[in-house]
Amino acid sequence: MDKLKAKAAGLKRRQRRVRGKISGTADCPRLRVTRSNENIYAQVIDDVAGKTLVSASSLDPEFKAKAELNGATVNGASFVGELIGKRAIDNNITAVVFDRGGHLYHGRVKALADGAREAGLQI
Repeated sequence: MDKLKAKAAGLKRRQRRVRGKISGTADCPRLRVTRSNENIYAQVIDDVAGKTLVSASSLDPEFKAKAELNGATVNGASFVGELIGKRAIDNNITAVVFDRGGHLYHGRVKALADGAREAGLQI
């Protein structure tokens, strides 16, 4: 197995392990973070109904309006966290369970969580 396939397999394994321990409900949905090299995405998901309630990413028009931000930076991830927090609060979601998507709680993933907390979301 080459190096890239091994990394992808490890990520999938960590994602399954995290998802085995946490689940989102209508009262306390799951905040899922997906990260690529250039962008970062966040979704608030109700796993019982199988629906995405709120989403935000570095590809949103609100994000693109800020020319100085980039989805590959900590500042960009923090802004996406604030966006998801504001949108969740607008949809009467106050508390979520954080799903880091198999990545370390460090850097952009942590910045997104901190941005959501600053917007008033309870993690």
